[in-house]
Amino acid sequence: MQNKNNTQFFKVKTEQEIKVKDVLRVVHEALTEKGYDPVNQIVGYIMSGDPTYVTSHKNARSLIMKVERDELLEEILSEYISHNAWRD
Repeated sequence: MQNKNNTQFFKVKTEQEIKVKDVLRVVHEALTEKGYDPVNQIVGYIMSGDPTYVTSHKNARSLIMKVERDELLEEILSEYISHNAWRD
């Protein structure tokens, strides 16, 4: 018999967090596999917020909607800068 005067603890399993870089990788793969231009589609999504720019293949649409659009843009720009160092 449990003592009802004590606080009971339980853990709720949370969804595993996925990195923005991984979301972009999965979305890029899914769009490519479905024959879309991933750059155009991702830009369309970032600019408009309309999730229909992203295919539901490989759960890509659901994944991309879990990330804020500004976070997507930040990741893309950070990668670009780190690989190109703003060359002339």
